[in-house]
Amino acid sequence: MPRRFLVEADGGSRGNPGPAGYGAVVRDAETGETLAEAAEYIGTATNNVAEYKGLIAGLRAAHALDPEAEVQVRMDSKLVVEQMTGRWKIKHPGMRPLAAEARVVFPPGRVSYEWIPRERNKHADRLANEAMDAGKRGEQWRPKPPPGGSLAGGEDLAGAATGATPAGAAGGGAEPSADDALEAPTATAAPPATPATATPPTVTPTAAPSERTGTTTPTAAPRGWAAPADLGAPATLVLLRHGETALTPEKRFSGSGGSDPHLSPVGRRQAELVAAALAARGTIQAVVSSPLTRCVETAQAVAARLGLDVRIEEGLRETDFGAWEGLTFGEVRERYPDDLQAWLTSSKAAPTGGGESFATVARRVAVARDKLVARYAGRTVLLVTHVTPIKTLVRLALGAPPEALFRMEISAASVSALAYYADGNASLRLLNDTAHLR
Repeated sequence: MPRRFLVEADGGSRGNPGPAGYGAVVRDAETGETLAEAAEYIGTATNNVAEYKGLIAGLRAAHALDPEAEVQVRMDSKLVVEQMTGRWKIKHPGMRPLAAEARVVFPPGRVSYEWIPRERNKHADRLANEAMDAGKRGEQWRPKPPPGGSLAGGEDLAGAATGATPAGAAGGGAEPSADDALEAPTATAAPPATPATATPPTVTPTAAPSERTGTTTPTAAPRGWAAPADLGAPATLVLLRHGETALTPEKRFSGSGGSDPHLSPVGRRQAELVAAALAARGTIQAVVSSPLTRCVETAQAVAARLGLDVRIEEGLRETDFGAWEGLTFGEVRERYPDDLQAWLTSSKAAPTGGGESFATVARRVAVARDKLVARYAGRTVLLVTHVTPIKTLVRLALGAPPEALFRMEISAASVSALAYYADGNASLRLLNDTAHLR
C-alpha cells in the first residue's frame, strides 16, 4: 500500500497585494505526525498567489518524502480547492501557471483536495506568518528546533528549509487569511524598504543595505586574484530574456500591468533557437520563469528540449508600467512629459498611474535573487525573465548606480550570465549574447 500524506497549506499577503508568504506542513495520514514543514517569504504578491505557492511547496515536500505517496491536500482557501478540483474555472491569467505547476508534482489521481475552516489550518497559517515576519526582518524563514535538541536536517524544498518540527512550535502573530471571494491580480504594490538595521538573510552572504537602492549589496570581501580558492562552485544564473511578442519590434512598454501578450511567430522561433543552443551547452540544471505568458512560453520551449520542469518565480516579473503599458516611448513623452522626465532621473519615481519605480523592482528582484542563489548553490539555473529584472541583476552584481539601467541593451531571446560565490561576490560572465539567433 502506498504511503498516505496530509498536506496543509496556506498563504497570506499583508496588503493584498503586499508583503506575502506561505506555509505548508506534511503529516502522516495515519498518525498525524508532522513530517516536514516549508515556508517562505515571497516578496510582494496577492493572497491567492501566496496560497498557490504554499500548495506547490507542500506538494513538493511530500514528493521529496515519497514520490509514490497518495496525498490529501487541506486548505482554507475555497478558491484554490475549487480550482484545483476543476469545479471552478481559473479566470485570472496569473493563477494558471501556478495551478499547472501544482498539477505536475504528482501524477494525476494521486492528489485529492478538501476545504477546511481556517481554525483547522492554524499550523500552515502560523508558518506563513513566520515567513512574512522573517521577510520583514530581511531574513529567510528557518524551522524552529525542538526544545532541547537539534532539528533533523531536510532537503531544501521550494526554497524553504524543511525538517521534522513539533506541531506546537511557537509562531508569529495572526494575520487575515486569504480572500477567497475573488481572484486578485498578481503583485503591484511595492514592498516596504528594508530597514537599515535589518539582519541580513542567514542563507545568503553578509550584506549591508545600499543607501541608493534600499537593496542589499555585498560587504567588502577579497576579489579577483585575491579571492579564496576554496569557495566551491558558484550559483550560476543564466538570464534569458523572453522571445519577441507583437509589441517588441514596436518598442512599446510591455510590463506586468498590461495585456500579457503571447510570443509572436518570430518569438516562438527565437525560443526554439535558444533552446537548441542551451541544450548543446548541456550546463542548465533547472529552469525558472517569470509568471508572465511570454516568459512561460519561452521557458517551456527550453525545458522541453532539456527534459526539465519549469518553476515559476513571481519576483522575476517585469515592471508594472502603469498607464504607459502598450505605449511607445514617444507616446509617453507626448502624453506624460513630466512623469517621464522624473522616471528617467530618479529610481524612486514611478510611471504614471501607479506603476513600479526602479527602486521597487530592485527590492523585489533582490529578494528573488537571494532565494534562487540559496536554492541553487553550486548549480546552474536558467532564469527566463524580462529586460528590467535582467538589467537590475547585472547592475546589482556590478555595484553600479541606478542610471546604469539606461546603459545596457538586452535583446529579445538574448542570454546573459552571473555567478554568485559563497563569499558574497558576484561575477558577470556574459551579457546580451544573441549568437544563437544568427
